[in-house]
This record gives sequence, structure tokens and C-alpha cells, in this order.
Amino acid sequence: MSHDAEAILANPAQALWELDKADAEESLIDFIKQNWSAVEPTRPFIDGWAIRAVCEHLEAVSRGEIRKLLMNVPPGFMKSLATDVFWPAWEWGPRNMPGLRYICASYSQDLTVRDNVRTRSVIASPNYQSMWGDRFSFTDDQNAKQKFSNDHRGFKIATSVHGLGTGERGDRVIIDDPHNVLEAESDAKRNSALQWFTEVMPTRVNDAKTAAFVVIMQRVHEEDVAGLILEKELGYTHLCIPMHHDPEHPHIDKARQWSGWSGDPRTEPEELAAPERVSHEDVEEMTKQMMAWGGTYSVAGQLEQRPEPRGGGMVKIDWFEIVDEVPPGPHVRCRGWDFAGTEGGSGAGSASVRTAEVALPDGHTDLYVEDVWWDRVSPGALREHVKNTCMADGYDVFQSLPQDPGQAGKYQVDDMLEIFSGYDFEFSLESGDKVVRFRPFAAQAETRDKVNRKIKLVRGDWNKKYLDHISKFPMGRFKDIPDAQSRSYGGIVRRGGGLFLIGGSTIIHRAGPSSGTN
Repeated sequence: MSHDAEAILANPAQALWELDKADAEESLIDFIKQNWSAVEPTRPFIDGWAIRAVCEHLEAVSRGEIRKLLMNVPPGFMKSLATDVFWPAWEWGPRNMPGLRYICASYSQDLTVRDNVRTRSVIASPNYQSMWGDRFSFTDDQNAKQKFSNDHRGFKIATSVHGLGTGERGDRVIIDDPHNVLEAESDAKRNSALQWFTEVMPTRVNDAKTAAFVVIMQRVHEEDVAGLILEKELGYTHLCIPMHHDPEHPHIDKARQWSGWSGDPRTEPEELAAPERVSHEDVEEMTKQMMAWGGTYSVAGQLEQRPEPRGGGMVKIDWFEIVDEVPPGPHVRCRGWDFAGTEGGSGAGSASVRTAEVALPDGHTDLYVEDVWWDRVSPGALREHVKNTCMADGYDVFQSLPQDPGQAGKYQVDDMLEIFSGYDFEFSLESGDKVVRFRPFAAQAETRDKVNRKIKLVRGDWNKKYLDHISKFPMGRFKDIPDAQSRSYGGIVRRGGGLFLIGGSTIIHRAGPSSGTN
């Protein structure tokens, strides 16, 4: 009998302890299993390929194989526990890297403080202390909820998006849900988080060559932090786990995946990511609740990690039909405009949409989107384009233009008045938010689709851009074309055509089609 075998027989408990210690030092998932009760004493740990994928990617960061990591996972997958609680404790003790400094941020500091407390609970637990308590100790002078340090000068700070502007620098930056779901549709709130992510966080590291950034979040908008990372190709390895398997998922890009990962093991469409953790019944209940307020946008973003739903947002791509021309007949026409002050760059643009409602012999009407324009141009170029477009449209097209509030808007109206001499036009202030203004057109599109009367698009090189922008609204990046469409359809309603919604009821409002010479 070998000496090792004799030792195991002599003290099996000690041998098992040493094996557990070795397993935990090698594997983050094994470490979590062994120390789970320190933070969740009444709930069992539930294993699965999804949480293992998260752990394997974090291990690759610890080994230096990944320096920038983006993980998009649905709620309920213990992403915060794995990333912001167990991983730092694993690196300090089992990986013997107690000198690492962590800056952990979320949209709410309360969440990161909560996870700081959990990390301390893991480290202070009897199991952890028995195995790695000799490797470092908490310092008495800095052992608070918001920040705690060890005697190797490592620390873990809990902060928030917009916090930690100056001072502390770390070796690991963990960003866990940078956006509040309830504020995802606010451009100001979302852009503020993006500015913090791009301008503040990169400066909060000790060594830009070795520091690691880990972003883990559910998608809440096309222009959230994850969207920025992907669009601008900021060099992040991307782990994307949609709730349901979708081989055609637009955000699963193998070029961005870590070469050491075997990949999503699912093969069947709609197969759940973690049925052992979130069952079909659980997903149905979550979907039902999300649909009650946030609609398909919430489900598509938070569950499926694709912030625009399959097939569209408030309107769907298959509610439209591309045709070659508008048939003759009495009609009402309106071109709606949306102005932006941006010239070049990647921000919002100016847009216009010309829509016609054509009366049919059977007493129905068809709605045609005849022409769409979108560009980023200077104020001078925009004025010239408006002039040329108005002349090309002719006198029977009603021109509806937005007026900015305040004195600047009055100057703009005065400057453009000469363009519209002899034409039918209006300048008006926008009322309500963009979603509210878009609802009548969305209702019109859905109502027609239900009776198999689709909205027609006249064939043109703008068709793809129009469908892309309008089908993603309001969660898409660009809202200029949808806003112009809202104004265009609103002009048709005011001119005596249109089927629109008031107070949730469908009301026919048609004073009779025009003669075609409005």
C-alpha cells in the first residue's frame, strides 16, 4: 500500500478536505458550490451549462486570456453572485491573488454594496478561512460595506454609474447592470451611463495594459452599454445567452467569442438556456408580466438579449407590402418632417416621410408610404433640401413641420416661410412623447393587417432603411423616421382621412377623400 493511500485511510476527512481545496483552487464553479451556503443558506445551488459558461469566462479573465469581457444573460441566472460576489473572493484566496483591487459598479450603489457584504460573508465563512485564511486578512482601518481592504493592499469598492469620478484605481472593473430597466427609454439617462462608461471608467485602472473590464447585463435598449461595445467594436469578448435558443440570433457573433469556450450546447429552436433554474412556467410568467407594461421590447431585450423583437417593435415588418406605384384615385397626401441639428457624426438625423391615403372604388382606403428621406446635414443644407422637396412634391402635398419651442423656433419658422408661399403647410409644436405620437400610425398598421390590408411602400432605395428604423421603434437607435411618419400620418388625419385611436377606442374619422388637388 502506498504512503498516500495509507494517509487517506488514516484520515479520510483530511484527504477529502484537501481534494475539495484543490478543486476549488482550480475551478470557480467548484468554489461556488463549496461556499454557496455562506450567502444562500436556505436555497440549494443549481448547476447548469449557462452558469458554467459564465464561470469559465471569468476563469479566462483570471488567467489573462481575456481582458475585456461582455456577458449578456437573462435575469435569474445568478450573474451578480457569480461575477461580483464569488469571483473576487476566488481570486483573492484560491487563486492567491489578494493584491487585486476591484471597482464594482451598477446603476444603483445599493446593489453593489449588497454584493460587497456578500463577498465579505464568503471570505469570513469557516470553510473559506480554514482553506485560505492564511493568505490574507481584512484590515481594521478599512472594513466597511462600501469598501473593504486586505493586508496585501487589495480592496473591493462598491460604487455606482456616475460614481468614483476621481481617486481610486483598480485592477478589475466589474460593471453589473449599468442601466435601470425603468429608465432604459430615457435618452438622457441612457446617454449619461454611456458617457460614464466611455469617459470615466477607462481612467479608473492602475495599468491599462493589464487591467480587466467585465460587463455583465441584460439588454435593455439597442443603445445601451452592450450595444455601444458591440457597435463600436471595443475589443470585448462576448458571451451572449438568450433565454430561448435562436440559431439566427443577431448578437451571437463567433468572431467575438472566446476560443476556449465550446459554445452554446443547445440544438433545438426555442430550447431554454437553464430549464433547471428557470422553467417554461417561470418564463411564461415573466413574459406575461413584462408584456403587461413593457410589451415585446422588454421580453426581447431582457430575456432574449436582442433589444428589438423578432419581426419588429410597435409595428412589424410583415405589416408592410412593397408595390411599384400608387394607383389613381382621390387621395390625401402629407409629408411629415423631423429636424435634427446634427451634421455628420453618428447621432440623430433629419427625416421626412410622404404618405398618401387613396380612396378605393369599394369604399375602403389604402395607405401608401411614397417617399422617405433621412440624412445628417447642416442647417443650410437642410433648408435647401426642404425647398427642393417641397417643389418636387407639388401643391397637393400638405407639408407638416415641427417647430422648436422658444425664440429659436420662431426664427426658424420666419426663415422658412418664403419656401412655402402658395403651398399648404403647418408648423406646430410636438405634443406628448415620441411613443404617444407614433401610436395612431402603429394602430392603423395593425388594424389593416388584421383584415389583410397591409400598408404599401412604393419601391425605392429607401425601403430597407425605413423598415429597419420603423420596426425597431421605440427601442431602436434612430427615431427620426418614425417621428416623421407620425407627423405625416397625423397630417392625413387632420386633412380628412385616417383611422386612428382615441382613448383606446377605434374611431373612423373620414370627412371624405380629397379630389386629388389639395
